[in-house]
Amino acid sequence: MQQIELSYAIAAGGTGSRRIRNALMELLQAVRDSGSISGAARALDLSYRHVWGEIKRWEGLLGHRLVTGDAGRAAQLSEFGDKLLWAERQAQARLAAQIEALHADLERVFALAFDDSTHVLSLHASHDDALVALRAHAAATAQVHLDIQFSGSVDAIQALNQGRCVMAGFHTRERPPAGSLSQRTYKPLLKPGQHKVIGFARRTQGLMVAPGNPLGLDSLAAVARTRARYVNRGLGTGTRVLYEELLAEAGLAPQAIDGHDRAEPSHAAVAHAIRAGQADAGLGLESAARGAGLDFVALVQERYHLVCLRSYLDQPATQALLKVLRSAAWRHQLGTLVGYEGADSGQVQSLRALLPWWTFKSAKGA
Repeated sequence: MQQIELSYAIAAGGTGSRRIRNALMELLQAVRDSGSISGAARALDLSYRHVWGEIKRWEGLLGHRLVTGDAGRAAQLSEFGDKLLWAERQAQARLAAQIEALHADLERVFALAFDDSTHVLSLHASHDDALVALRAHAAATAQVHLDIQFSGSVDAIQALNQGRCVMAGFHTRERPPAGSLSQRTYKPLLKPGQHKVIGFARRTQGLMVAPGNPLGLDSLAAVARTRARYVNRGLGTGTRVLYEELLAEAGLAPQAIDGHDRAEPSHAAVAHAIRAGQADAGLGLESAARGAGLDFVALVQERYHLVCLRSYLDQPATQALLKVLRSAAWRHQLGTLVGYEGADSGQVQSLRALLPWWTFKSAKGA
């Protein structure tokens, strides 16, 4: 089976073609229309030698003759050449709507690239409802387009460190203590002087439970005691780190939780499982619980942080986002989200103060 490769071109101006063009098909069509190699060359504004050479090259690659007739004489397409044109017409006709949509999408995103007043910032982040709201707000009010890819907190910071994004989003408890799982997870990934943390939001995490909280759950200890069916988050997510910290603080082994090994990919998926009666509890956001019509038992306050490399802090896209985060309009919108409040939004903060895990010898003692 022959392999098909797609490509596109950027035109300097004018109206681009709505078809996926192919040089071989255009050459064959020109031969059919003109009835000769020389006529095809004139129609395509190419030399006779080039057209003849291309025909022979393609015949060698495809293993079939494309044109019948000798050089310099009348020419027509072979049966195989006719079949190729037929296949191309069929594909263009069947995929016309998809091709048009793809063309429009490409033009739209490249229009942003050519618009000097627009900023595009790539962000890998742990899923967060406030980030979804920020993406819409920033695009509507400041022409800042956040290209967000949601992943676990650990994966997001790794993507930043590997140069796959400009900014990352992750979350921790308020000033997580030394020796905590948060320290063991994030300290190897974040370096003072290399990374800059930007304030974003404070949010509430807790147990999402069925309406009325029929099992009376108020902690992971209660989940273990009642053998409630728990639904977890995946390894590498900030919520899984939080869960394991709370588990350790309660002196509970993972085996004490019925459902420890069952994981869902998002807060919304955990809420759906509980709403559908497939589980009794799961750790997640208050906004996700309320949105699914569940009850919510608050357990901890945590900070959602944005982080970038120091070298990116002064880039125009980053500065434009900081301006949005510091605006009164965004602070007001953030305050309307259930379970969220402002926490130094848009302020560049001390990594050592927020995550106090690093100790350095003084110059005198060095």
